[in-house]
Amino acid sequence: MFRFKNKQEIANIAGVKIGGNPGELATALAGTIFYEGHIIVEDENKGIFNRAGAEDLINGQASASDETGNPHMVHIFGNTATALTNYVDFVSEITDAPLIIDSPDAAARMQVAGYMEEIGLADRAVYNSINMSITPEERDFLAQSDIDSAIILGFNAVDSSFEGRMAMLENGGNLLDKGLLEIAIECGITNRLIDPGITPMGNGSGISLRVSLATKAKWGLPVGSGIHNAPSSWKWIKEKRKIDPLAYKMCDVGSAVLQQAAGGNFVLYGPIENAPLVFPLCAMSDIILTESAPFENVTSSPDHPFHKLI
Repeated sequence: MFRFKNKQEIANIAGVKIGGNPGELATALAGTIFYEGHIIVEDENKGIFNRAGAEDLINGQASASDETGNPHMVHIFGNTATALTNYVDFVSEITDAPLIIDSPDAAARMQVAGYMEEIGLADRAVYNSINMSITPEERDFLAQSDIDSAIILGFNAVDSSFEGRMAMLENGGNLLDKGLLEIAIECGITNRLIDPGITPMGNGSGISLRVSLATKAKWGLPVGSGIHNAPSSWKWIKEKRKIDPLAYKMCDVGSAVLQQAAGGNFVLYGPIENAPLVFPLCAMSDIILTESAPFENVTSSPDHPFHKLI
């Protein structure tokens, strides 16, 4: 359908390749586990959970990945360093996939990222995220650590327009001393995954897709998002969910293909329970996008859904 003129970078995170032109590599998909309200979590601060249930979910995502050819990552959310550490210990034993480390507490993120470095898992850690709220302590920590993969969140809380988000990435948007991309480089991040940030529907949710295209065209870096957060904030569909849960799930899961169509290389698709739906859907989208690509310029990888499922 389109090909970017600038060279497209490909991140390699523990063997999972993310990036390139549409049709080149399959979209990497990351399901979230231990999220707020997740039924398998028994104590969100201590990180106590139903281990059998968690293992089934992780293995289910891995099986969907094997079947379709879409690589997978596990997005691990934790409120505290204790919880996040327990989760990492468990998940890292179940799968060898990259682990996206996420917490609302910057200190917890740093502590657990440092722990992963200590136990030899730095190459599998994806720090989530380098954003406008990054602290000097985080900068110093990342610069001195072996962590080389991170999501760079381009959201600008002061100016969430297209221009505001691009400025946040490029020069800090008058809020930081430099742009987030430069900060990431100074932090030693070589696998830089851009997330334009998803805002609620009716409040500029579609701007993220414009930013996705623009960042790939300008910098050639892998791009993606948790675009499911747009429909999950949609008041109408949330009300409709009470009488028609399937309609909500279709919007939640289906939003992933919008990110793919906008040149996306990865999608944080939300609850890992949705893997059986998301992987076939995104594999279909990858196949169609591959068929739309100019084949004289783009060659899809051997394990792409186009080759595995057609």
